[in-house]
Amino acid sequence: MFVGRLLLVVLPVLALCTADSKPQGSSILGTLQQNRLPRFLENNPLPNGLPWGNKNPKHDDPKHPPHTGVTRYYDFTLSRGTASPDGFLKQVMLVNNEFPGPLVEANWGDWIQVTVHNNISGPEDGTSIHWHGLLQKETPWMDGVPSISQCPIAPGSTFTYRFRADVYGTGWYHSHYSAQYLDGLFGAMVIYGPTHTNFDEDLGVIMVQDYFHRPYFSVLKDEMSSNVTLQAQFADNTLINGRMPFNCSLAARGSTCDSSDATYSKFRVRTGKTYKLRLINSGAGSIEYFSIDNHQLTIISNDFVDIIPYNTTIVTLGTGQRTDVLFTPRGNGSIWMRTQTSGKFCGGARSVAPKAQAIILLDDYPEDTIPTTTGNPPPVDNGMCANDPLDLTLPYYPIALPEPSVTYNILINQGFNATGQKLFYMNGNSFQGDYNDPILLLAEQKNYSYPYDPKWNVVNFQTNSSIRINVYNNNTSPHPMHLHGHDFFVLHEGAGLWDGVSINHPENPQRRDTQNLAPFGHVVLQFDADNPGTWPFHCHIGWHLSQGLFMTFMERPNDITQRQIPLVMAETCTKWDAFTKKNVVDQIDSGLRKRERTVRR
Repeated sequence: MFVGRLLLVVLPVLALCTADSKPQGSSILGTLQQNRLPRFLENNPLPNGLPWGNKNPKHDDPKHPPHTGVTRYYDFTLSRGTASPDGFLKQVMLVNNEFPGPLVEANWGDWIQVTVHNNISGPEDGTSIHWHGLLQKETPWMDGVPSISQCPIAPGSTFTYRFRADVYGTGWYHSHYSAQYLDGLFGAMVIYGPTHTNFDEDLGVIMVQDYFHRPYFSVLKDEMSSNVTLQAQFADNTLINGRMPFNCSLAARGSTCDSSDATYSKFRVRTGKTYKLRLINSGAGSIEYFSIDNHQLTIISNDFVDIIPYNTTIVTLGTGQRTDVLFTPRGNGSIWMRTQTSGKFCGGARSVAPKAQAIILLDDYPEDTIPTTTGNPPPVDNGMCANDPLDLTLPYYPIALPEPSVTYNILINQGFNATGQKLFYMNGNSFQGDYNDPILLLAEQKNYSYPYDPKWNVVNFQTNSSIRINVYNNNTSPHPMHLHGHDFFVLHEGAGLWDGVSINHPENPQRRDTQNLAPFGHVVLQFDADNPGTWPFHCHIGWHLSQGLFMTFMERPNDITQRQIPLVMAETCTKWDAFTKKNVVDQIDSGLRKRERTVRR
């Protein structure tokens, strides 16, 4: 997500963008022009005509990529503009003038190179891009998190990310600077790899999200307020692939809203064929419940981990989570695809319009055919906010649980600071980093402890080989917990405290990179310390991260000093330092003051 409460920029009221910007961005997502995805990208395939050669998903570790020798190049320009994905015209942030941003594609083992131009102006803002779910084993400095692996990309500057497509499946990218991605700086990422299931066509990515008509900073400011009324976050709408007509009678007076200018997302399929759908919750705060009327879905992958297939009618997606499903259409005419945000107990962002629909056209039925199908029964909001039961989600490539070398307990609490701002605390600290001093760059200089900045919330796991994390959530909100640089074993979850004994399928527990944590509940995770670096562990709800629900796990620090971090990473700080010397970069609350700069090599 983003390192929220750190050094936020106060945004003034924006003028509508220039005449060359286009409502709805210019994305083809959700249109019948959306491309079907290939099985793999052409270019230098390995033996047997495949980019991954003889690798088999049942017997070859998906975290050991082949060396294809191919680089995929992308060029991103980030800017402000306007869009009306649901008919409501609002100021947004765009990637190449698109909302959502363009698709990033690569084969497993390829290198991906993305040049990012920060053209955000009116006002200027720093930025960064995080490549959610990729392990970055060869390039931990390319994780894209300000104050952890880099300084922000300064306004008017360009930075090039280069990293390996080191796992395969469905991912996404998004800004990790403050809460920018709420305003549109995100897009899908597909890494093609060997398949363990049979299907006819890859229908492509389906991004579901809660959607706000207000700028992201306004949402954050209210959520962090001491005013209980302002804290209640209500999204204005729910979108599928950036589309869903809004009821303009609910729009604020003086706003520009025309629901006739909005459309449902549409997909055309052939009855009897089996399609792969790549679901992504790219929202700010809500758990999404995805379904297709009167059809079963077969779940085949969670995050970047293939699983033994099983059937369901509802797919649960916390923010940041991805699930691949198979779907075989039947019937005639058209049917509704649906997503519904969580309700009373599990709604990180309750919505004025909590349901979104998209049209699935069967065979050759006309494009203007409107479905009349009725939805499946909605899930029961019982307060657990859980993904599917752990015993259903067994990885296809099995890995037995190793004995942990350390167990670390984390207690999540909520409270207020001296200025009345609502914050979250992990083991008594509410995270607040320093954009001008990335922890990874300091660690390379053998600076492993930060007594002058306890709010950096760094946990040094030193030489431990397998780390068990027992998280207890002592508040009323759910938290989709995301770990960078790893997938983790999910060992147990439930209400109250863990009993310290029960473990789900120790011979092959579920693995993924984001897992829902229940209100007043626990989740027990474990990961192998096979990736030296400084890795964020945080809630993926936008304002929760901004309120400090964030830790950094330092892994094998002595090995960090043996890596040669490219000098271009320090260059991000040189340019950001120059920008901050001439511009005030405000925080949303009082806290860490800018201190003496750390001298870098």
